[in-house]
Amino acid sequence: MAQCPFDFFTDGKKHNICLVGGGGKTTVMYELAAAWAACGRKVLVLTSTHILCPADGSFAADVPAVQNLWQQGRYAVIGTPELATGKLMAPPQDLYEALQLQADVILCEADGSKHHPCKAPAAHEPVILPDSDIVLAVAGMDALGNSLAQACQRPQLAADLLDCSADKIIDAQMLTALLLSEQGARKNVGTRAYYIVLNKCDLLKALQREEMRWLLVSAGMDERRIWLRERGE
Repeated sequence: MAQCPFDFFTDGKKHNICLVGGGGKTTVMYELAAAWAACGRKVLVLTSTHILCPADGSFAADVPAVQNLWQQGRYAVIGTPELATGKLMAPPQDLYEALQLQADVILCEADGSKHHPCKAPAAHEPVILPDSDIVLAVAGMDALGNSLAQACQRPQLAADLLDCSADKIIDAQMLTALLLSEQGARKNVGTRAYYIVLNKCDLLKALQREEMRWLLVSAGMDERRIWLRERGE
């Protein structure tokens, strides 16, 4: 991956980061985890909802297994296996608490989107960890040009939020509104630092990329907290 442009990546501090939204959260989470681990950081990956159990040997069932992965310079994934689906749910609380202080960086997928590039959260979403200090919202640029019904998880909630129909074609202004609304991607963020990843920007023309950036910055988003990420970085 390309070097993460966000200030928290190189500040050397301990961080607990929750990823929300749609459009590639899992990919971004694992890329950040691998990059931090390569820098010698002890990285713990988990979910507060559901993620697929990794097949690369990074899943760790207990504290010794996590520490062994860290000693190898790898990140460790913890969670409670759901046998019926092969997915991981939130880890046992005692395991999380035992590792929480040992980890340098914690990455948590705190939202689900069923592979949709954007979403509007339901009443019970997202499930942000109480001790997290950063929320990272992800949106796929393949949402643009498709209707809410096609590209948005919970399209009727998004339509209600945007005061339009679910058949409305998503444009840059609509996606910006979803990313900045406290009923959208900023839900439950509170006083935590908020960052945005615009994923799959290679699908956009240069003018479209700049329009998305300009709309976010014009609405008050710090430009340094926006990552225009291309696939394959």
